[in-house]
Amino acid sequence: MTRFQHADGLLGHIKGLKGAPQPKRTLWVCGGPGCLAAGGAKVHEALLNEAEKAGLLGNPGYRISLTGCLGLCERGPLAEIRPEGHFYQNVGPGDAPGLVGEALLEGRIVEGLIKDPKNPTKDSLAFYKPQERRVMRRLGLIDPESLDDYLLHGGYEALALALGSLGPGETARRVEESGLRGRGGGGFPAGRKWRALRESVGRPRYVLANGDEGDPGAFMNRALMEGDPFSIIEGMTLGAFAMGAEAGFIYVRHEYPLSVMRLSKAIRLAKDRGLLGEGILGSDVGFELGIVEGGGAFVCGESTALMASIEGREGTPRVKYVRSTEAGLWERPTLLQNVESWANVPPIVLNGPEWFRSLGSKDNPGTKVFSLVGQVRDTGLVELPLGSRISDLVELAGGGVAKGRALKAVQTGGPSGGCLPASLMSLPLDFDSLTKAGAMMGSGGLIVMDDLSCVVDVARYFTAFLTEESCGKCVPCRDGLPLLLGVLTGLTKGEGRAGDTGLLVREAERLKATALCGLGQSAANPILSTVRYFQEEYLEHERGFCRSGRCQGLFVPAIDPGACTGCGLCRKACPAAAIEGKAKKAHKVLPGKCVSCGSCLPKCRFLALKPAPRADTVKADA
Repeated sequence: MTRFQHADGLLGHIKGLKGAPQPKRTLWVCGGPGCLAAGGAKVHEALLNEAEKAGLLGNPGYRISLTGCLGLCERGPLAEIRPEGHFYQNVGPGDAPGLVGEALLEGRIVEGLIKDPKNPTKDSLAFYKPQERRVMRRLGLIDPESLDDYLLHGGYEALALALGSLGPGETARRVEESGLRGRGGGGFPAGRKWRALRESVGRPRYVLANGDEGDPGAFMNRALMEGDPFSIIEGMTLGAFAMGAEAGFIYVRHEYPLSVMRLSKAIRLAKDRGLLGEGILGSDVGFELGIVEGGGAFVCGESTALMASIEGREGTPRVKYVRSTEAGLWERPTLLQNVESWANVPPIVLNGPEWFRSLGSKDNPGTKVFSLVGQVRDTGLVELPLGSRISDLVELAGGGVAKGRALKAVQTGGPSGGCLPASLMSLPLDFDSLTKAGAMMGSGGLIVMDDLSCVVDVARYFTAFLTEESCGKCVPCRDGLPLLLGVLTGLTKGEGRAGDTGLLVREAERLKATALCGLGQSAANPILSTVRYFQEEYLEHERGFCRSGRCQGLFVPAIDPGACTGCGLCRKACPAAAIEGKAKKAHKVLPGKCVSCGSCLPKCRFLALKPAPRADTVKADA
């Protein structure tokens, strides 16, 4: 394989790739986390076996390959035929003969695999209509393990431009003028960090990528590392060139073995072709890049804890008397950005800051990738311009909650984020609006909750997670989180007392004001935001009632005889045989038998079942 000795050689190779004959037809199989979990690898294997039977393996006119996450995880495994764009959902190994024989060879739609043959492409689906895929633009178009695929779709053109004509100063200026804000949670302007490292003294300098992604339900970074690893590597190489850094590391959680494998292979390929290491593209620029696997500690998402982990020490935060751009990794000047931030760098350098600012808002330009999970019809990865409404994500892309249920809240920003009520769905999805509302952007995770979700129990869940993940270095976090968890647990078990809500607010505010690092300071958000918007539910829990029917023993299902159709679904779901009734006749609950498990509540399609207070547990107001 030819090593690129200079930028002109690279650009000539790219030109040759674009001018070479392309396959007549390609069958892409989604290799994202959701589809692989649903059996995507077996689908890919079955397709290759079928192609071998048809004598297509090795035929340059036809191609079958895994690609990055296509986004619509709820309906995976997914497959797409190019150039026709026919989009197949819920594909299984048994569909391989039709996909190879009809879709790949003939370009025909396989009957039964596309619900609406008149609208066979993914762009016709509501899930994709509000999206602007810039960071994820190559996912679905390239094999993530192929450097030539990356080059064919614009890869390394930005690096060639930077080394060939822009120089370090103009490269850095483009990033700063773009207004790119860190996609890891804090939203700090990337250009200001770059300028600080450029102005720092001391050698060597380091650039780091945070791919730890510890938020429950979040998989944006994972999908990017697995689906387009070269974009992160090129972004870091551009950053190293602009800031004079000699080396860097990508910090990836140990639970992401495919991310580690794909990034490692991409680094080897880039180095073999002269795009990493000494003398990049024949210049005097050198940049060494390695991977460090984290042990899965949530606190290592904090910058100083992450650097301590890379150094081989215990991943605990330190007080930031000195910025990491002055003394970070091994006490040397260091810059840390999230992997999504780095993936934004190449197109900014190539297309200019005005292009980047063409989407988003003035103070929040560009797009953001969100993982949409929870009680929503279509879960998956969604990329929207910053400033889009929460409803664009939940209702337009996600399709809203299930029929018969009501949207209650969304949790943004992971366990350290906040819970926002349905009344705020018109709120812009940007760093400043979410923070003002008591939530946060975080890395982009968004969990949807319907009316059967209990916000007190949600706060308890996230507080339990943060208590477990706290390093325990500072007293406010070490002692404050267990105290808060104890109060929340008592409320969800019917052991709440009058005044518990006020106690939670006081101690959460104390924690936010005094904790050492971002984990402790933001750990109060789930409590403060839920009390802010759902205080009445906390007061009800103090009295022994859970209106959502989530907290066992704090409610009894009550059937509205006027709404009950006698379908029997609730009766069949009840493990205690506490519901009786005849077909097509209103049913009733037997209070003496009911154990308040809530199994019946989601089964009712007619909203005839609702939680009601238990006469034997509800306490009088203090």
